[in-house]
Amino acid sequence: MGRLTTHVLDTALGRPAEGLAIELWALDGGTRLVSSHVTNADGRIDGPILSGDGFACGTYELRFAAGDYLRKTGQALPDPLFLDLIPIRFGIAEQDGHYHVPLLLSPFGYSTYRGS
Repeated sequence: MGRLTTHVLDTALGRPAEGLAIELWALDGGTRLVSSHVTNADGRIDGPILSGDGFACGTYELRFAAGDYLRKTGQALPDPLFLDLIPIRFGIAEQDGHYHVPLLLSPFGYSTYRGS
């Protein structure tokens, strides 16, 4: 069975991004909120974001509430923030694949990739 996971690291502070809200949206045939999550002390979600019968091929978007998280870190930040909501749109093409979408985050940049 396939699954979708994520991991968020705060590269400016050199630690996992704890308490960052994430939403998963399905984009095929409209826009539908699939689930909402908050990262734990390790910057991960407790369990897969998507798995089992709910895991299906298609186009999805993870929306990371980076601005809310960054404001809570106590860092000196501009107003308005350079980064606020970070959407990452991706496709799932393998019904039995592991799709890991990590986010490396700082107040002025981010990167992602398909991890393992």
